[in-house]
Amino acid sequence: MGFLDHLDELRKSITKCAIAAFLGMLACYAFAKQLFTWLMLPLFEAFPEGSSMIYTAPHEAFFTYIKTAFVAGLFLTSPYIFYQLWLFVKPGLYSNERKYIFPISLCSALLFISGSIFGYFIIFPYAYKFFMGFANINIEPMISMREGFSFSFRLLLAFGVVFELPLVIFFLARLGLVSSRKLRKVRKYSILVAFMLSAMLTPPDVFTQTFMAGPLIILYEVGIWIAYFFGKKEPEREKKKQEKAESRESKA
Repeated sequence: MGFLDHLDELRKSITKCAIAAFLGMLACYAFAKQLFTWLMLPLFEAFPEGSSMIYTAPHEAFFTYIKTAFVAGLFLTSPYIFYQLWLFVKPGLYSNERKYIFPISLCSALLFISGSIFGYFIIFPYAYKFFMGFANINIEPMISMREGFSFSFRLLLAFGVVFELPLVIFFLARLGLVSSRKLRKVRKYSILVAFMLSAMLTPPDVFTQTFMAGPLIILYEVGIWIAYFFGKKEPEREKKKQEKAESRESKA
């Protein structure tokens, strides 16, 4: 396939994903109010007594409900969306690797949803409790629907993407781009990167940052074992060279 053919395939995949997300939004719009209430429940529970959510424009509530339905539609159709995205990668795989497309697509959706659920039940209560802690007798929180939804969606998306790490490592290991040996070698740097990412993606307090960095480190360790069992095996000569180099470094 030429470059323009790949672009055409990408356009078709994106179009199918957009249609699926739109249909999912239509299916979820009837429950948009209930879904928004459920999404904001951790915030409502963290509100000081007498506080409530507001909207500052006549159309804000309507469009926020549409966004909520769209996000719910994305989660609902995520297996199909991930399947279409992996189909775009399929021509670059070997015939024996193409059999993994459907399982990988299903795992992608499950990991994404699992990460979002983890963020909702574990991170949201602590994050909202931290931010609502600044309220006092002179300062009252007045969170708009738009800002509350935007904050929640960013956290859900961040945790969903982060939980894709083992699958990314599996794919790279199958291509021979990474190995369990290389991943072990850079373990200490991965821990540093995990805390840096958590500091950028979560609210600025130690508890929520640790709650993201911890799963990231665990997922990285899981990825090492995935690379060990499913990655391409390194030639024995390369292994011996690597062992000699590591022994020299340890002696130095």
